[in-house]
Amino acid sequence: MKTRIISAAIVLAIAIPISLIGGTIFNLAIYILAMIGLKEFLDIKETKKELPTFINFISYIIMTLILVSNFEKTKLVFSLDYRIIVGLFLIFLLPTILYHDRKKYSIVDAFHLIGGIFFLGVAFSLIILIRNIDLKLLIYLFLITIITDTYAFGTGLLIGKHELLGDISPKKTWEGSIGGTIFGVFVAASYFHTVFPGKVSILFLIIMTLFLSILGQYGDLVFSAIKRYYGKKDFSNIMPGHGGILDRLDSIIFVILGFMFFITMI
Repeated sequence: MKTRIISAAIVLAIAIPISLIGGTIFNLAIYILAMIGLKEFLDIKETKKELPTFINFISYIIMTLILVSNFEKTKLVFSLDYRIIVGLFLIFLLPTILYHDRKKYSIVDAFHLIGGIFFLGVAFSLIILIRNIDLKLLIYLFLITIITDTYAFGTGLLIGKHELLGDISPKKTWEGSIGGTIFGVFVAASYFHTVFPGKVSILFLIIMTLFLSILGQYGDLVFSAIKRYYGKKDFSNIMPGHGGILDRLDSIIFVILGFMFFITMI
């Protein structure tokens, strides 16, 4: 627990100033996180099957192109050069024929990489986009995940008895999930109502925050299912006591994706 708290304190000490500054520094920070997240994604894949070095190298290039092309966006439009999209498919699909060996590289590997890179690229691009639109919105979304996760852990530790999905994440309980949701919605909705007074109705705000809180927990379980499939506890150990970048950002990735359904309504 002590290691976990120290790691979190160090991360917050770095993340808060960078988020406040924004601009190029924030974009570069998210780019670095995205590259580490991609490495974790590739590494966990290679616990079952090692990918060709060329394929891994190209993965980083494509992710870089996706992120860089959206660095300066301030409008709710995700744009991607058709050449990048074509390259994404051709670069990963053509080698399935060239390698002539499914044990080295197969069509399943190709679509695994196409889907994973596009998914992570969109998610990290949206973090940059929302920061460019309004820092207060980004804080609201992170508050949902941080408070929900913190109180879900605490509530589950104190009164948790009934497993939520034991085959995916044995330590999560229904009591913890409900407790985390209640506190996450209360704190995040209160913050939103304070910094954006009168922007949306209280009922709409509660429904939106409730949906995002639950979705964030669902995202946590999705990434847990991935780790369970590959027989791993964490994606990496870059943050002692917390795991890897994808372990820490699993909830916020889904929350940000879900927020896209509401952003035009506020």
